[in-house]
Amino acid sequence: MLEVRDLEHGYGRRNVLAVDTFTIQTGTVTAVVGPNGSGKSTLLRVLAFLETPRAGILRLDGAPIRTPAERRRARRRVTLVEQTPYLFAGTVQENMAYALSLHGIRRTEGTGRARQALERVLASDLAQRRADQLSNGEAQRVAIARALALEPAVLLLDEPASAADRATSTRLYQVLDEERSRGAAVCFASHQLEDAYRWSDHLVALADGRTGLVTPENLFRTVLPDGGGSKTARVGPLDIRVVTDRVGPVTLAIPADEVLVSNTPLQSSARNEFSGRVVRISEHDRDRVTIIVDVGVDLAARITPSALKELDIQVGATVVLAVKALAVRVF
Repeated sequence: MLEVRDLEHGYGRRNVLAVDTFTIQTGTVTAVVGPNGSGKSTLLRVLAFLETPRAGILRLDGAPIRTPAERRRARRRVTLVEQTPYLFAGTVQENMAYALSLHGIRRTEGTGRARQALERVLASDLAQRRADQLSNGEAQRVAIARALALEPAVLLLDEPASAADRATSTRLYQVLDEERSRGAAVCFASHQLEDAYRWSDHLVALADGRTGLVTPENLFRTVLPDGGGSKTARVGPLDIRVVTDRVGPVTLAIPADEVLVSNTPLQSSARNEFSGRVVRISEHDRDRVTIIVDVGVDLAARITPSALKELDIQVGATVVLAVKALAVRVF
């Protein structure tokens, strides 16, 4: 288990993190979601003992990690795979062997670990390739394999599938699930809410360097009828049109950025439309505002401050929300 309390961190005069408590439990997968600049990568580097926070206590399996010697020992049990990983010169196989040797793993055992790890991330064919000849996606897989071969107690990953296609992405997340079963404490950062919701046990939102266990926006569990193509899902009092071949229990995700807001109906057959009352308005960041509208269930929509002003949207106002059927994601 890796735990942090009363964490503060930043660069120069700029504060980046202010986290009261954050825990990655053994045998679980935790996902950290949030917009770019929210502090996800910095949090992972602090958790990996690569950066020393300005304040706060980090504990590994209950033991506080304070001194440089304690931090060096902790780094042997905690491994971070960054979004743009660093690979040494030479072949992939040499990269794997060198990393394992630094952890005192003998060549015979290390060769077997490296081969198995590359197989797990669908990268066996890359073993003899030079690291500087790999694509971004290939380098990412190799770095993940290198981390897996070390069999860390805590595995941290920053956007692990950002350069992967859908099939490879699914395999990478399956590997994280396998690590959970092995007993590792796993944490990954992602801007893909669907992946985070699907593959994690615990979902933590990070905004302006602060964490919160929150219900993700516009996620609804429902059951889809048989058949493919366009169909209707029931969510509370709403009928939501979706386009999917999925059937049975699913989760619908409606991206707040893809919800259109109007004062009047838009009259489009391609859209779901719901009328409701604005119950909350909050600043999302400098360029966007989030409004929560009660349409029978709460729906979040994200618009610009200028749109908010032009539409004269205030708490209590009635608005119309519209979202294309193709924009409703199903997983």
